[in-house]
Amino acid sequence: MKIPAVLALFLAAPLGAPPAAAQAPGPAAATVDAACPALLRHTFPRLQDEKPQSLCQYRGKVLLVVNTASFCGFTPQYEGLEKLHARYKDRGLVVLGFPSNDFAQEAGSNKEIADFCENTFGVKFPMFGKTAVRGSDANPLFRQLAEQTGRAPLWNFHKYLIGRDGKAVASYTSLTKPDDATLLKTLEQQLAAR
Repeated sequence: MKIPAVLALFLAAPLGAPPAAAQAPGPAAATVDAACPALLRHTFPRLQDEKPQSLCQYRGKVLLVVNTASFCGFTPQYEGLEKLHARYKDRGLVVLGFPSNDFAQEAGSNKEIADFCENTFGVKFPMFGKTAVRGSDANPLFRQLAEQTGRAPLWNFHKYLIGRDGKAVASYTSLTKPDDATLLKTLEQQLAAR
């Protein structure tokens, strides 16, 4: 019995892999950078222009990942986050902002959010497009951060500190301000690590 060519192609492919003809080059077929920690192997659109940005560009840095919102009682923390970023960026800190409407306090478009952040608080640290940060719809970074720390964001301006090795070190609630002594002590320890 002769096997049809299409079926033969399917049977020859490794289990779980699509036939060779279906593996067209593109974002999903991009090579994984083995030197990039698993937690950073994600790409998100930049807030200002929605151009894809790989988090691998921040490997070896200390990261403070924050879910943000424009119409929240904690929104003034943008100012403290920008000061923190400016104070420690030369030592290796990068604050990463992820606007989210998970708590119904970020209704604007990415452009509106970008304008608000820059014009109201002078935000210069990297910001990404509006995204989900909790529950089954959470983006993969926030799902991993919740798994590693045992805590999903309870509200806007939840903070995750990631060490130079690309592993979550600590999680801070919205009540922890960017100039909090405990956060700063842990941050300084991570910046000193090589």
